[in-house]
Amino acid sequence: MEVTLRAEAGREQGSRASRRLRRAGSVPAVLYGHGIEPLPISVNHREFAAIIKGDGGENAIIALDVDGHGTFTTLAREVVKNPTKPFINHVDFLQISLDELVTAEVGLEFIGEPLGVKNDGGIIETMRVTLEIEALPTAIPSHIDVDISHLEIHDLITVADLPQIEGVRYLDDEDTPIVTVSLPAAVLAEGDAAEAGEEGEPTDESAEEDSEESSDEGGE
Repeated sequence: MEVTLRAEAGREQGSRASRRLRRAGSVPAVLYGHGIEPLPISVNHREFAAIIKGDGGENAIIALDVDGHGTFTTLAREVVKNPTKPFINHVDFLQISLDELVTAEVGLEFIGEPLGVKNDGGIIETMRVTLEIEALPTAIPSHIDVDISHLEIHDLITVADLPQIEGVRYLDDEDTPIVTVSLPAAVLAEGDAAEAGEEGEPTDESAEEDSEESSDEGGE
């Protein structure tokens, strides 16, 4: 499903001009791809933010209506967000064809509570929260569901374990780790301390021998 976004061309470039645009409620942007010269544009911040917060997320197909240049089928790329404020500083729009494969970064959503967490006090450790895929623009999923409810302590899910989605190819190596369940560091430390204590405690037999040796030495 495409969403339409209006854009204005001919924006002034440079950091000062970009700051003025942001203060006015716009996002500095560039349109490129499919042989066109990079075109500096700007889009309404509120309208663009609403699109990438929608069902398609940052992989939504956007019909970019550029003032005086026509309408372009695009994907948002390089969405640069302000690190301290809820603002988008810059975005690139890549012109695409709906019948050509593209690469995209898709978020992972972990479903369920692992058995190792529920029964053994384990914790979830995530190594990846997004994956790179290749698909037609219309086949890019909004997210990928990963069922983790069956995981016991030390179980691991890799890319090879992910669900197969029609028309989608994972680009990461199959053995790339995604998520595991492990014991908390405090629990491991307690176990190590207990083990060390057991190794240091004398057995009854050795305690007896020590006692006899002490008695003999005292008699001399």
